[in-house]
Amino acid sequence: MARQPGMSIRLKLTLSYTGFVLLAGILMLVTGWLFLTRSRHIGLVFVPDYRLAVARDFAPLAAMTLLFLLVFGLGGGWFLAGRMLAPLNSITHATRTAAAGSLSHRIQLPGRQDEFRELADAFDTMLAQLEAHVGEQRRFAANASHELRTPLAVTKALLDVARADPDRATDPLIDRLHTVNTRAIDLTEALLLLSRADRQTFTREHVDLSLVAEEATETLLPLAEKHGVTLETAGDIAPTTGSPALLLQLTTNLVHNGIVHNLPEHGSVRITTEVRPYTVALTVENTGEPVPPGLVPRLTEPFQRGTERVHTDHPGAGLGLAIVRSITHAHHGTLTLAARPTGGLRVTVELPAGAAPRP
Repeated sequence: MARQPGMSIRLKLTLSYTGFVLLAGILMLVTGWLFLTRSRHIGLVFVPDYRLAVARDFAPLAAMTLLFLLVFGLGGGWFLAGRMLAPLNSITHATRTAAAGSLSHRIQLPGRQDEFRELADAFDTMLAQLEAHVGEQRRFAANASHELRTPLAVTKALLDVARADPDRATDPLIDRLHTVNTRAIDLTEALLLLSRADRQTFTREHVDLSLVAEEATETLLPLAEKHGVTLETAGDIAPTTGSPALLLQLTTNLVHNGIVHNLPEHGSVRITTEVRPYTVALTVENTGEPVPPGLVPRLTEPFQRGTERVHTDHPGAGLGLAIVRSITHAHHGTLTLAARPTGGLRVTVELPAGAAPRP
């Protein structure tokens, strides 16, 4: 935004300090003048024109005093304003550095706590969060491009093979193309769902997490039976407010992850709901291989699967926990992931408590 040039804050503060100093000096001189002219002193009782004599001796002293106060106010005000605004200059420099694209710069303003230090600390926190967010978005864009490019490249290769050999049987080719296109569609829908959750463009309704957990469990029961995993649900009525479709997607993603990242046989997934003083909690924990603690914080990043970003033998876009995190934040909740000591993962979604839904 183009602005007309004006006085700096330092100059304004200097003039303000000088004005106050001069005002205080004038008030003191007026008080002295009134004191001298309205009272008779012993040494001046016999002076014929008392007021004129006082004015003749008092005026030069008053002028010198005001001149001294003017110079002292300007110099002292300029110095004090510079000292007080020095932290603001550091914050301005950091802002310009960040605007130029360097988000790694931090102010780290030294000194005791005051308004400028509080502003600098808040700005450092904002820069750290912004740097992490930008880095995550860059990784997300790169990973999304890679994931979307893979099915398109496979489709192109299959079509090239079919074109080179017209007599080739088309049934297997059609089946593979259908599988690849289904994966691309699922990935696109997952990206759209993730974007919808981030924008929070949904209508809030009363939702019972226990009913949502039961619905997700019933939907994924055939998949659990196929993998030899036992599903267990327990807990109380857990009312909250939000989007029923998004909360069902959240629960479905958690249960789906618990099934596919489990033991080959005799595995289990336990889904519980709990009412807390001000929140309701949905916990999904599964058995499985031990999860390194250092990996747990990165599991909510897009396209993270297991110990590294790889393709597994089960369908999925690698956005399950990323969608869970976005839906949780869109509902003003918290997401907690923890590795179980015996193997597997425990995921807890905590949402604000709401009124119980109508039957």
